[in-house]
Amino acid sequence: MTKADLVNEIAISTGYDKRTITVIVESFIDELKDSLTKGENVYLRGFGSFILKKRAAKVARNIRAKESVNVPEHSIPAFKAGAEFKEAVYKVKAK
Repeated sequence: MTKADLVNEIAISTGYDKRTITVIVESFIDELKDSLTKGENVYLRGFGSFILKKRAAKVARNIRAKESVNVPEHSIPAFKAGAEFKEAVYKVKAK
């Protein structure tokens, strides 16, 4: 499902126009990004959590240049599914 598909489905189920739904979805995504950028996790009860995971500093290899590269400590965004969400997905048959 793409963002456009999501907007269409929400518009159909709520009766609001697509332009309004698009603004809401874009605003949600922007707020999510802003919160994670500030180092704040986002918790959506019944769905899951958008969290930051810390990655330790390490030495990596650039194979083409045949040299070592120092990668500093950094954070990456991650999603942890909530129990209700996991249970709902667990019941779906694999394709």
